[in-house]
Amino acid sequence: MSAGRQDADKPVVHAAREQVARLLALVPFLHSRGEVRLTDAAAALGVDPEQLDRDLRVLFMCGLPGGYPDDLINVDLDALEGERIIRVANADYLARPVSFAPSEAAALVVALKALAETAAPETRDVVRRTLDKLAAAGQTVAAERVHVEATPEPGSELVPLLQGAIDRGHQLELDYHVASRDEHSTRVVEPRAVTRVGDATYLDAWCHTAGGDRVFRLDRILRATELDTPVSDRAGHARDLGSGWFEGSATTVTVRLAPPAHWVTEYYPVTATRPGPGGSLDVDMEVASEAWLRQLLLRVAPHATVVVPREFADSFTASARAAVRLYTDTDVR
Repeated sequence: MSAGRQDADKPVVHAAREQVARLLALVPFLHSRGEVRLTDAAAALGVDPEQLDRDLRVLFMCGLPGGYPDDLINVDLDALEGERIIRVANADYLARPVSFAPSEAAALVVALKALAETAAPETRDVVRRTLDKLAAAGQTVAAERVHVEATPEPGSELVPLLQGAIDRGHQLELDYHVASRDEHSTRVVEPRAVTRVGDATYLDAWCHTAGGDRVFRLDRILRATELDTPVSDRAGHARDLGSGWFEGSATTVTVRLAPPAHWVTEYYPVTATRPGPGGSLDVDMEVASEAWLRQLLLRVAPHATVVVPREFADSFTASARAAVRLYTDTDVR
């Protein structure tokens, strides 16, 4: 088996995003030292020397836009392979102070002001300090006349309470709306972190009711109470909820919508749409619960049907017939 084939069969241990973070830390580290031994740099970055060697072979293909030799960072591969010493050149521009065009500065300041309105206290303090630094550097002139009045995100008022319980190591009691089943539940959880993923903010926790790890959207937490009970080892460390963490927890369903039901695509996330027969629209949706889908279909009936999977279609048909019998059966009072 060739070496290339062996490398292809190795599992990918380090994600690309982790590699980018290492490279961003490595270049200033090397720039301030001139050269450094591979093992010393690996120890400073907390990574295996062989992994760092592979990172460096990616680094020499990075640089300024254009892609010409003078635009790219120069890594001395002879020194790397021979003496196991890292030497990097043509990266001086990374040491230059960052400057913004007026439009860039305005956009950044407006975004930071909006963030300051809804962030947790410790994050708000960091944002305020960043705005002060931008002001000191003369980068806020373009945005000084901009007034930002952010609408609080639903559930953001819970962040201080949740973060306080996390900092003190206390459990929480939650009243939570389970959207997939359209029901409310009360549960005790051991919180780890408040994390933003995409357009929503979540509480990462170990749930006593479910007996396992769960995440709770803040806008679906109806009530939260900090308990005196300390968290156990089950709480553990905060998990990384990014990088497709939510993928795989739902079923892809294709629903055919007649014209009166096309509004569904404006209110619910869909992954794909295709024209269907007779002016209908075939819509692919990620559904975490068959019960939630059944509720949606009953709401828009008779203008929606399940195309795939077949078992969901059969289940909905049975539910619809049962609902109709409630109105037509003369024995029901």
